[in-house]
Amino acid sequence: MTATGPSGDELLRLLGALANPHRLRIVAALRAERAYVSQLARELGISRALLQLHLRKLEAAGLVSATLELSEDGKAMKFYEVEPFRVELSPDTIAAAAPTLSTPAPDDEGERA
Repeated sequence: MTATGPSGDELLRLLGALANPHRLRIVAALRAERAYVSQLARELGISRALLQLHLRKLEAAGLVSATLELSEDGKAMKFYEVEPFRVELSPDTIAAAAPTLSTPAPDDEGERA
């Protein structure tokens, strides 16, 4: 992210990561405190496999981070926490980000309304 806002690709990654109700609930749950996968899955009422899929997407976008820790009984536990972020979405933000997209715009002849 630049001082003026996210690049087009960063904006797409952030919005894509947040464009799912499960992922919004995950961010909301982690806002207050970090949690390990099994704990978070129980709290949200979803399977660990589905939760891990969504956590990977959020982690790839830089919205959550993970640390691996050993419990007292020697089990590896992966804890997730939300990373501080702020996204301003406005026509100006989009206009500034659009020229930096790595995906080329379709030509006018190939795109018909």
